[in-house]
Amino acid sequence: MVPVTTVTTVTTVTTVTTVTTVTTVTTVTTVTTVTTVICVTCVVMTAVGLVSIVFVVAGVPTGLGAGVGVSVVHGSVLSLQFIVVVGSAVPGPSTTAIPHVNTPGGYMSRVSRSERPDVSPFALTGLHCADMRVLAAMSGGVDSSVAAARLVEAGHDVVGVHLALSKDAQQTRESARGCCSLEDSADARRVCDHLGIPFYVWDFSDRFKEEVIDDFVWSYEHGETPNPCLRCNEKIKFAALLDRAVTLGFDAIATGHYAIIDDAGNLRRSTDPKKDQSYVLGVLTRDELDRCIFPVGDTEKPQIREEAARHGFATASKPDSYDICFIPDGNTQAFLGRSIGMRPGMIKDTEGRELKEHDGAFQYTIGQRKGLNIRVPAEDGKPRYVTDVDTSTGTVTVGPREALRVTEITADRLKVLHPAMKGELTANVQIRAHGGVVACTARIEDDQMTLALHEPLEGVARGQAAVLYLPDPDGQGDIVLGSGTICATA
Repeated sequence: MVPVTTVTTVTTVTTVTTVTTVTTVTTVTTVTTVTTVICVTCVVMTAVGLVSIVFVVAGVPTGLGAGVGVSVVHGSVLSLQFIVVVGSAVPGPSTTAIPHVNTPGGYMSRVSRSERPDVSPFALTGLHCADMRVLAAMSGGVDSSVAAARLVEAGHDVVGVHLALSKDAQQTRESARGCCSLEDSADARRVCDHLGIPFYVWDFSDRFKEEVIDDFVWSYEHGETPNPCLRCNEKIKFAALLDRAVTLGFDAIATGHYAIIDDAGNLRRSTDPKKDQSYVLGVLTRDELDRCIFPVGDTEKPQIREEAARHGFATASKPDSYDICFIPDGNTQAFLGRSIGMRPGMIKDTEGRELKEHDGAFQYTIGQRKGLNIRVPAEDGKPRYVTDVDTSTGTVTVGPREALRVTEITADRLKVLHPAMKGELTANVQIRAHGGVVACTARIEDDQMTLALHEPLEGVARGQAAVLYLPDPDGQGDIVLGSGTICATA
């Protein structure tokens, strides 16, 4: 078979059984079925009645629901297994191959990002654009329950999915600990049954162990203080879930996170400051955020519970989940001890005096005061705090509270969500999910940023995320600019 390099115009194609290589398709008027395409690098469509295109990647046949394990790169038709589009495509000058997303005016592709890069493909859509195919992540809690209900009420084609993150899930939660028990899965299923939408459980346990649990252990082993819930959002609940959702032809995923995406596609703080989760979403990529919907972000938590009760959801009074889901008993030190093993070392003061032997530096985090059990009091009689953890030597340094204060933060592994995050700028920075916010001058270069804090912060540790915010510019809430992982302080 001779490869096809360029197809300039195809008027009508009823059936194409095999195409080896197509580099560019400029115009397609009508396509009924294309059974197999090995490689497509660019498709630019005009007014087209496109029923179905089924792709094969690396010779692996795929179809609706198949090929789930194949890696997908967002925005690249080359790595999509299939596309199902009904309606008119919007033409655009870009030669970037992209999937289409639904908008009030028909289908708007990410071609428009080349024309208006400041506008999200979901701009002016959100819950108001009917007929989107949305995958609702169902944790089994009240927030995701109401999020799914709002999507259904808005007229979307909604499918619920619960993520199984453990090979040996608990039957029930221990009070408010954890979020991934069999009880949670059953609660999610009951909500979907009530709404009359399909429900599935997807096993992400292997990837969760690799991307979240193993990363958590590695971070502590190397003297960092990780946030596993943030890492789960980054690697599992958005990256992995979105890969599979796009593979299966969904336009977007929706979660019960408390955050807002405005008409311009900016990520903003929630209306409810007590529940705001924009910090843990600051680690997403721009492409991931463009395919996310947060239906409950504009409502305060008490109203969400009232809305759930009106629907008759049993989750209406279910307590929120806290702590680390894979450590249901809450004993982090015991979990790390089993994972890392005992590695004795010495606790010293800032003058280098040895105060006490310990069983493992992983048991300590920057800013810790309780549990040190140092019998020798400080000279000034004041409490001591952990100021540094050096796992290479096993040394834990303690000192006065003043020694915790830092005025400069260096972060790498940057995620840029807003075009203003470049060069030098003044912004606010947040280093904990519910921590304080301080102003800073940020200098961004390549994949690293240095933050000169306008006032000191305490308890800043390597491994934490530093999320930058543009202070509320228009009365609609702070805008998330992006984030980085803290690698040094001064």
